[in-house]
Amino acid sequence: MIMAPNETAALLIQALPYIRRYVGKTMVVKVGGLPMTDPARARSLAKDVLLLHSVGIRPVLVHGGGPQIDAQMKRAGLVPEFRDGLRVTDAETLDIVRMVLVGKINRELVSAVNVLEPVAVGVAGEDGRLLEVEQADPALGFVGRVTNVRAGLLHALLDDGLIPIVSTVGADSAGQAYNVNADDAARAIAVAMGAEKILYLTGTPGLLADPADPSSLIAELTAEEARGAVADASVTGGMIPKLIACAEAVEGGVGSAVMLDGRAEHSLLIELFTDQGIGTMVCAADTDR
Repeated sequence: MIMAPNETAALLIQALPYIRRYVGKTMVVKVGGLPMTDPARARSLAKDVLLLHSVGIRPVLVHGGGPQIDAQMKRAGLVPEFRDGLRVTDAETLDIVRMVLVGKINRELVSAVNVLEPVAVGVAGEDGRLLEVEQADPALGFVGRVTNVRAGLLHALLDDGLIPIVSTVGADSAGQAYNVNADDAARAIAVAMGAEKILYLTGTPGLLADPADPSSLIAELTAEEARGAVADASVTGGMIPKLIACAEAVEGGVGSAVMLDGRAEHSLLIELFTDQGIGTMVCAADTDR
């Protein structure tokens, strides 16, 4: 669709105060594997992240890759297993996780940005002990909980005019690699960096009151309400770690956490630079979007 010049001007004018508000601020963008199954979405995301970078915002992209890991496991004759939205990870599964996240998806995202402008740098969580972890639960196998983030490494890359793209495989103090839930890894990075916002690009419009009804989107809730939704079992599956991560992010000092549909064209820009915003925002208390 071609916009009339006055419509384009109106959008730019609407975006200007938000650009001024966010310039120099760190934004952590977590993208799930589902939106990245479409190469066109990866190219669109790359353009959006590069635009943030170009106007003086400091974006850090953190990615998962659940659908791609599932597909590779099935090709290897393995059956994915989850507990409360977290992947049970034995040694063979860990090898697949590292191959898919570090060797495939990270390289694809870095390439998608760098073909437009060579400013993206891929970083695995185990590189330089960026994400130091401990075992989350023996029943989950090689699944790690982040205990420390080398935020200075990411700030240094941003200061050098680069965009870090982080794959979420961490390591413990002995160097053992662990699969880290990407929602929680992004939360830990956002808190450690003192981010203004964390944005979760998911395969859904956000938190729905009725999962079968896309129009039942919950636009905003507090961290306390997010934890209540998990406690009373009104959310299930992969939405559990997302809501917990959102609550912990704002409790840890991040300005707000937003879950939005990564499949929608330019959803990141619509959320950040328009008056209405989209998706579900989790905040410490009532906050202007």
